[in-house]
Amino acid sequence: MPAVVDKEKCVGCGACADACPNEAITVDEVAKVDESKCVECGACVDACPQGAIEIK
Repeated sequence: MPAVVDKEKCVGCGACADACPNEAITVDEVAKVDESKCVECGACVDACPQGAIEIK
């Protein structure tokens, strides 16, 4: 399963997008994961200061 963003916790800081090696995350108001690019590496999970991303 690709990374999942909890939109209630996400503050749109962009740390996850910066950490993603595959450019699978874009940020407008909140982060959004492109499932076709996500390789479930967990870099975004570790980078998120809000704990808003998880890999299920």
